[in-house]
Amino acid sequence: MPATTTSPAAGELRDETIDAVVIGGGAAGLNGALMLARSRRSVVVIDSGTPRNAPAEGVHGLLGLDGTPPADLLARGREEVRRYGGAVETGEVVAAVADPSADGDSRFIVTLANGAVLHARRLLIATGLRDVLPDIPGLAEHWGHSVVHCPYCHGWEVRDEPIGVVAVGPASVHHALLFRQLTGDLVYFTHGTQLDDNTRARFAARNIRIVDTPVDRVVAAEGGGIAGVRLTDGQVVPRRVLAVATTMRARTEGLEGLGLPMEDLPGGMGRHFVTGMAGTTAIAGVWVAGNATDPTAQVGASAAAGALAGAHMNADLAVADTDAALAAALHLVTGV
Repeated sequence: MPATTTSPAAGELRDETIDAVVIGGGAAGLNGALMLARSRRSVVVIDSGTPRNAPAEGVHGLLGLDGTPPADLLARGREEVRRYGGAVETGEVVAAVADPSADGDSRFIVTLANGAVLHARRLLIATGLRDVLPDIPGLAEHWGHSVVHCPYCHGWEVRDEPIGVVAVGPASVHHALLFRQLTGDLVYFTHGTQLDDNTRARFAARNIRIVDTPVDRVVAAEGGGIAGVRLTDGQVVPRRVLAVATTMRARTEGLEGLGLPMEDLPGGMGRHFVTGMAGTTAIAGVWVAGNATDPTAQVGASAAAGALAGAHMNADLAVADTDAALAAALHLVTGV
């Protein structure tokens, strides 16, 4: 391993053009930055410090690191990026736009909330997403603990508990089947959504109880957690865990000026950036990785996508460097 190097602060780099600015310091952004830094690229990560998985006690399904607290994993990632000379700065991007003065190869101007301005040859967008919960009183307070969304992220930890699935749309049917694998005591709250006779029969065959009365609020338990769900008719259905599919919206604040294409997810489940191979976008010089483009990606998949995007960005920069060197050489020979 190389000796630890001193990472330049973003402020120290504002007067020079950086190879890559990474917007977002989660698994995707840090792994992308790691690949770039190991390729001897100047790279600055701008991290808002608000990761999606902050409420979770541990990262799960990540081989070799299962159960690692999210904050510990990110701290380790930041140190690894800095070890190779990359910079990781806490801040918020308020504007990112193409540099109109650039001639030929892509250039971008990134403005931070503290007034710092960075100039970059390439951008990696790894801002993640924001989970929007149904507007049910008491639900948000227990998010990430007694209220969960992913059977692969949290399922083992809530196994054999009395679980309730609060439906938000057609996707909740599949949600229920996945959580039924984890517990024999599952209640499906339709909460105003529709179930056809075939689905009801399938649920009955798996001993999934259906409650059609709408949910009024979540009832907290003494000592923490939840005690159950109060329905609009006053009945309380005891539950220790609730599973709910969120509306997943890519974080786009400050990025509007890039004009990146976006599209809605099926079934009204959210909105994300449109990408191609290795996170490429319709905007030359801009890549997107992680939950901002793949809302269902867990930490491992997001990190892998960031690594692939970072490698692709380095290859693109290598071609641009060679093109520039060739043009300079020809100018010396021809004077044109």
